[in-house]
Amino acid sequence: MALNVIMMGPPGAGKGTQAGRFAKERALLKISTGDILREAIKEKNQVALEAKARMDRGELVDDDTMIAIVAERLTRPDAARGFVLDGFPRTVAQARALDEIMERRGSGPLVIVDVVVPEQELIRRLAGRRICGVCGTNADVAAASCAKCGGTLVQRSDDGQKIVLERLRVYQNATKPVLDYYRERPTFRVVNGAQPPDRVARDLDTLIDDATTARL
Repeated sequence: MALNVIMMGPPGAGKGTQAGRFAKERALLKISTGDILREAIKEKNQVALEAKARMDRGELVDDDTMIAIVAERLTRPDAARGFVLDGFPRTVAQARALDEIMERRGSGPLVIVDVVVPEQELIRRLAGRRICGVCGTNADVAAASCAKCGGTLVQRSDDGQKIVLERLRVYQNATKPVLDYYRERPTFRVVNGAQPPDRVARDLDTLIDDATTARL
């Protein structure tokens, strides 16, 4: 049976890092809507460019766009063994659409993990985040240059203080209802994301395995 995981959490919670680690260790496909959008932006796709403008203002991309992006990605052969979703679903409409997609796929249940971090810690983390101005790779806070290509590090366009506060507000208003949508499912789990990353990773492994066993 395929292992399908949704990594939830506010901006700065570390869900992208943990999603990438877990997917690599379990040989699963990691699907980040942010990565998909960035690829489309490089190709000058007009829909993606409009979506980027909304993201830069701290707003969510519209449901139809995000649902179409994810639905198409899940049809590819490399998603057959399972996946880890990062950045989707962000609204209840997207969550319902994903349920319909999963029903059509018939590929097993969803394990939903909420990575919880206090707001002040999120603000501190987001203010210190940097990406490579050349290749767009996320960088360690202490790094002097990009570990991938050596490029100069810059602040993400959506990590300015005003944008950070707006992103957290949007998350509270739009995305937290998704947690309520999933909360009563036997495969829903919560992890303390304020811990050191290695401890978060160990807890995630345990929680996801537990959720999978509980569903069998």
